[in-house]
Amino acid sequence: MALGRQRQILGYLRERQDDMVDLLGRLVSIDSPSTDKTCVDSLCETLQELWTDAGARTEIIKQDTYGNHLRAEWGQGTDQVLILCHMDTVWEKGEAQRRPFKVEGGKAFGPGAYDMKAGIVEALFTAHCLGDLGFTPPHRVVVLHNSDEEIGSPSSRAIIEEEAKKSKAVLVLEPSADAGAIKTWRKGVGMFQVRVTGRPAHAGANYEMGASAIQEAAHQILYLHSLTDLDEGTTVNVGTIRGGTRANVVAEEAVLAVDLRVKTVEAANWVIPKIMGLRPKDPRVTIEVTGGLNRPPMERNQRNLALFHLARSVGMEMGIQLTESGTGGGSDGNFTSALGIPTLDGLGPVGGGAHARDEYLLVSSLPERASVVAGVLLNL
Repeated sequence: MALGRQRQILGYLRERQDDMVDLLGRLVSIDSPSTDKTCVDSLCETLQELWTDAGARTEIIKQDTYGNHLRAEWGQGTDQVLILCHMDTVWEKGEAQRRPFKVEGGKAFGPGAYDMKAGIVEALFTAHCLGDLGFTPPHRVVVLHNSDEEIGSPSSRAIIEEEAKKSKAVLVLEPSADAGAIKTWRKGVGMFQVRVTGRPAHAGANYEMGASAIQEAAHQILYLHSLTDLDEGTTVNVGTIRGGTRANVVAEEAVLAVDLRVKTVEAANWVIPKIMGLRPKDPRVTIEVTGGLNRPPMERNQRNLALFHLARSVGMEMGIQLTESGTGGGSDGNFTSALGIPTLDGLGPVGGGAHARDEYLLVSSLPERASVVAGVLLNL
């Protein structure tokens, strides 16, 4: 690796830190909730203009139900590297006006600033940096901005997987893990619905004629939570329950929403049949379970670790210390890693509070993380 080149990249980006913050503020001001197609499409059009200005070849991938996706490609070569940056946020329309972007004490605040519009800024400035300095990656770079990551990527998963299969590596510019760690693993995410159907009856006059769905649900909740194994990184959580009609009626129905997190495919293969195979304790009651694994685990494997070691070496050349970690939350990197494509996640900014009103990022981390991304692209 060329030490002078890496320091030149970092110097270029640090000089443009204020420009990076200005662009971040512009993007944060555009509300982009996953479920509002008009809002996300507006951001998509803005990003198309920005990528065109950066010299990329762009394509808007139109969607009927969800927001449109954007594909930007730059560079040359037969090999391809994929960068993933979703456009959508968990914040509803109007949040950017209620809680406008601001910078205080070296931190940037605003809805979606940390998760993950700062990652988009990094991607754009990486392209500008390498182009302006005349440093050419030995491969094409494809950047995919999808509109529905926060709700499970229902319309973009197939597109992501298709691009990943053509790529030698995938870089995910999601926010960092705690203390700025790069993510070499993520838990897989399962979502299930358990519908319990009993027999209604008057709770006073004919109690014995009823079969309570709520009572059965209580037994099932205890069993489901017993499947949690913290040592293995497996958690099963009944997040919501609804059921019954009135206090004086034996409940006919109860519905449970169940969240599953697993670190490995092996753990998923063990616990999912147990969830899908729930059997009632009361033979008069029926149970129906639907759902499955929404995102496979992004396992900490040698492919992903090799990418991390490259990123760490790049960082060391610039005096940036990088560590690795993981998280219980999923991302689109789960899909690409499960396909066997080397994937490195958490290359976005250092900060905290994702999905919370106090979400923030350290402004100084914007040029540093973009420099790491640029170095990885040049040295892959």
